[in-house]
Amino acid sequence: MITDKMKDCQFPALGYDYSALEPYIDAQTMELHYTKHHNGYFTKLQNAVKGTDLEEKTFLEVLKNISKYSVAVRNNGGGHVNHAMFWKSMSANGGGKPKGKLLEAIENKFGSFDAFKEKFNSAAATRFGSGWAWLIVKDDKSLAVTDTPNQDNPLMDVADENGMPLLGLDVWEHAYYLKYQNKRPDYISAFWNVLDWDVIEKRYLDYIS
Repeated sequence: MITDKMKDCQFPALGYDYSALEPYIDAQTMELHYTKHHNGYFTKLQNAVKGTDLEEKTFLEVLKNISKYSVAVRNNGGGHVNHAMFWKSMSANGGGKPKGKLLEAIENKFGSFDAFKEKFNSAAATRFGSGWAWLIVKDDKSLAVTDTPNQDNPLMDVADENGMPLLGLDVWEHAYYLKYQNKRPDYISAFWNVLDWDVIEKRYLDYIS
């Protein structure tokens, strides 16, 4: 979707029932997160770009030059893109670990899949306040774990470390507080049980091909 023009932006289908990821992510959180939070970002983004030259730009063009645009475009554009990727990264049949070239790249970069998980968990747990933890592939095709505040992402020119997101975890409290309260590490641990590694690996293969 990041190569789509902003005027062609559509609110994505979730792809599964609100209860599909239970017990790891509860149905009430999924419904509120998708219909209220994500839909709110989507609607506000449409309002922010309507009638401007941004309608003819792709999401990728806008995100890579986000420092030139308004706070509304930054926050809501990031919120929409981040969540659209987030939903697709999860599945009722998720869990386990990747295979093939992505697993090989993870092991080469981090030493082992478990070492990667520890690094990602740390980025998610120590992200102060609201934000996201990411696995990205950089321009040199190497992997990195990073995090961003609020609804920023690694495609943005304001990010500390840039790259193509392969996997992002939302650590805003609205993503987990109904079930996990203040126990963010428990939410992070549960996330690994719903990851759809086939989708994530396809992103990786598409980018490096």
